[in-house]
Amino acid sequence: MGIIGIGVGATQIMPQMEAMPEIEIVAGADTNPRVREAFGARYEGAHVYDSAEGLCADPDVDAVWISTPNNFHSPHAVLAANAGKHVVSEKPMALNMKEAEAMVEAADRNGVKLLCGHTLAFSPPVMAMRRIINSGELGPLRALNNWAFTDWMLQARGPEELDEAVGGGVLYRQGPHQLDTARLLGGGLVRSVRGVTGKWWPERYAVGYYSAFLEFEDGVTASVVNNGYGYAMTSELVPWGDDRGLIVGATGEDRVAIRKGIKDGTRDEAAAKDSLKIGSEHERVMWRERSEERQPWRPTNLGILIVTCERGDIRQSRFGLYIERDGGKEERDLGDAQYRAGREDLAELYNAVVNGAPVYHSGEWGMATLEVITAIMESSRDRKEVRLTHQVAMPLEYDG
Repeated sequence: MGIIGIGVGATQIMPQMEAMPEIEIVAGADTNPRVREAFGARYEGAHVYDSAEGLCADPDVDAVWISTPNNFHSPHAVLAANAGKHVVSEKPMALNMKEAEAMVEAADRNGVKLLCGHTLAFSPPVMAMRRIINSGELGPLRALNNWAFTDWMLQARGPEELDEAVGGGVLYRQGPHQLDTARLLGGGLVRSVRGVTGKWWPERYAVGYYSAFLEFEDGVTASVVNNGYGYAMTSELVPWGDDRGLIVGATGEDRVAIRKGIKDGTRDEAAAKDSLKIGSEHERVMWRERSEERQPWRPTNLGILIVTCERGDIRQSRFGLYIERDGGKEERDLGDAQYRAGREDLAELYNAVVNGAPVYHSGEWGMATLEVITAIMESSRDRKEVRLTHQVAMPLEYDG
């Protein structure tokens, strides 16, 4: 594997690459000299580049993980495909349907695999929910309800993370978690979307809120809400939760101070952002020194999700799922099945390349999720329902 863009997203993924015997990290590319130096020190013998072009020309690279800023996902994916490399693209797949189509076309033309990854649709609880839905034990799926209230807007952000023109804001950056999950559980075929977005802080003028109503072709509905302004937290809404959000260790009082620094312009965003990348204390605490004890689930990026079938509901419990039906409530323990960002994505790519298995989260799948994102933006702008045209089904045999 080669990694293009060794930022916060890649920092989260690299420990999983290291843990997989099927994967060897042989190259990395980034425009930040400090990051390149840290990467080269950690992976002795790996090739380090200051450009995507340099990495894609490396004959030792079989596949690339693209975690550059969102507006580079499409050009870098096309570049890698044209160089004969298989591709995993971070979410969102691209900025618009034209860019997504270019990625799919380049992969097809060059005979390489394209996978659209790094969403919580890959997480064990979501995949277990899908298996229960498809088993029919609760009757047909009827509705999905998903709410995420986080401190996304308070996290350290680069300018590109807040500029909608280049894929900034919670809809582009967090929407894939919820919308990919809704499409996976709902079967994939969204018929129409009605949505609203909100830009409520002049000091950080980006989409910090969205809500959407999705109707699937078979009549299943999904209601999705995401609020990133850091006031209420969905993490507080489970009995074992607390008021901590996405920012590691930050309490409600900490968020008051962060919010003040953003609004009065005293926060050093660049320094705060750099402190999250490779070689940082954040990386060590968050991704490299996890507790050996099983950690309870907390509603973070995905928030709280309730699956409603004709004969019962499914939601996440402390260590698995609650299944509530006519006969009462059952807690189904999922064991130590924790979400390992990137692990399932990489396994799917490996099995496709080496063993000839299907790529379920293909370019077409990613493009269909992107279509929902762009439809929410269009619906909010024009205040109308938007019909979709690029949806694809997730095959019933997919089981994660």
